[in-house]
Amino acid sequence: MFISRSRSVITLILAVIFPVMGAVAQENHVVPMTELHRDAAASTASRQANLEKVARVLSSETAQKALRSVKIDGNQVTAALPLLGDEELAQLASRAERAQADFAAGALSNQEITYILIALATAVIILVIVAR
Repeated sequence: MFISRSRSVITLILAVIFPVMGAVAQENHVVPMTELHRDAAASTASRQANLEKVARVLSSETAQKALRSVKIDGNQVTAALPLLGDEELAQLASRAERAQADFAAGALSNQEITYILIALATAVIILVIVAR
């Protein structure tokens, strides 16, 4: 009888302790909502900044001339930018920013800038087609 009661008491204790321990363990693994919100806001801000960088380069007069020379509508390319994924957009923004900096520093000729801008626009078009 003593053994039976001991088993009952141990079973009761374990039945109470394990769920409490599980709940405590779960609390340590949950990401706080403030952290999730902060990460989402940072991601959105980064994406918006990348969109603006690429759009700024594509809307420049040099870019518009380059795109018109190969019969690509710059407005359509700019309108397609939001369809790109975050990583693709970040890569294009990086390339566009480098090209703009090189052009401003005089490191690139107009012809080289034209080729770079055409390549950027073509990349946007191809990425949008693949994404669909």
